[in-house]
Amino acid sequence: MPRTPSAHGTDSHAAAVHTTTSDHPDASVPGGISVHPGNPDGTTAPPAGSATDPVGNDTLPHGTVDAVVIGGGAAGLNGALMLARSRRSVVVVDGGAPRNAPADSVHGLLGLDGVPPAELLARGRDEVRRYGGLVVHGQVVSAEPAPRTGAVGADGTAATRAGAGHEPADRADDPLFTVALADGRTLTARRLLVATGLRDVLPDVPGLAEHWGHGVVHCPYCHGWEVRDEPIGVLATGPASVHHALLFRQLTDDLVYFTRGTVLDDNTRAKFAARGVRVVDAPVEEVVRADGGGIAGVRLADGQFVARSVLAVATTLWARTEGLDGLGLPMEDVPGGMGRRFAAAAAGVTEVPGVWVAGNATDVTAQVGASAAAGALAGAHINAALATADTDAALTAPSAATAPGTTPAPVPAI
Repeated sequence: MPRTPSAHGTDSHAAAVHTTTSDHPDASVPGGISVHPGNPDGTTAPPAGSATDPVGNDTLPHGTVDAVVIGGGAAGLNGALMLARSRRSVVVVDGGAPRNAPADSVHGLLGLDGVPPAELLARGRDEVRRYGGLVVHGQVVSAEPAPRTGAVGADGTAATRAGAGHEPADRADDPLFTVALADGRTLTARRLLVATGLRDVLPDVPGLAEHWGHGVVHCPYCHGWEVRDEPIGVLATGPASVHHALLFRQLTDDLVYFTRGTVLDDNTRAKFAARGVRVVDAPVEEVVRADGGGIAGVRLADGQFVARSVLAVATTLWARTEGLDGLGLPMEDVPGGMGRRFAAAAAGVTEVPGVWVAGNATDVTAQVGASAAAGALAGAHINAALATADTDAALTAPSAATAPGTTPAPVPAI
């Protein structure tokens, strides 16, 4: 049957494939094929300001903004939306190449099931801008705490709230951050929301990466309906692949499990046999391309060919950390050896005061809806923290009405 590839998270950025060992910013990422943003020539896709640039570039405000959101996917945009609707000055820095760019549609998102990923994000950017938020196309090269010397922005002007005229907190203990972009632009912000998402690392199997997002899928909830009743092969990457196979077995009666050197005990083999799952222990040599451009099947090291039209693989999941080392955000391993993520508590709170994380950068299994919800919660939490900081600043700020030599203004009679 015809298949329509569908999407997982939108927070990360994945449009081209390169080898992990040569260009992944985190040296701890093991060998494999890393799917991440960029054109085949290594440049960011598409260039900011070009005719095909979907993000656009708003004019950056002078002075300090309430929040900078790093990442323009579902989590980042929804966080920015909550902040903008709370009359906070917010700037979203969007690399313009979401993780689910190869997919044709988003699924499992109530009211928007089947919407193309690019359309969903375009709507999100429009909604943020509708409430005064700004969105710029750019790559963050550094983000770090900045010394607070009073309410002064990066350009030396008074750090007023852009767009509404409200004064921000002017306290030495209120966090302040500088964010530098690759094109030389800089931002100063009181709070940061990191929504950079993650990159998927595929097994280094020849021919596999070229079918990513189409014949090669990873999420049964994102892609499952579209590949139902197809002959599916599961390429094992670790213990989690067993559960992965059982989920895809719900979608097809024709399932082959390629162990790829992973251990499969007798109990698990019995379960697979009971469900009619065929197990292949011979090493996988390559993914064979069909004449029509899809997947024809898998060739094994012993020369045997196993016909499959869909391959399911549990990628390892690595939070995108480029440019964020200066924040000192703690990270943690994903259970089961499936990657690494930012450590965060409820509402995306981190151990670094003034910095929140939302979406796939901390919740690697979140689909688009869950990522958007996490961004909304983090945005609301940031606004609440700012409201508290503003109130604390107001309590300690000198008032013109009570300055030396003045008389307090009378309270109007009721």
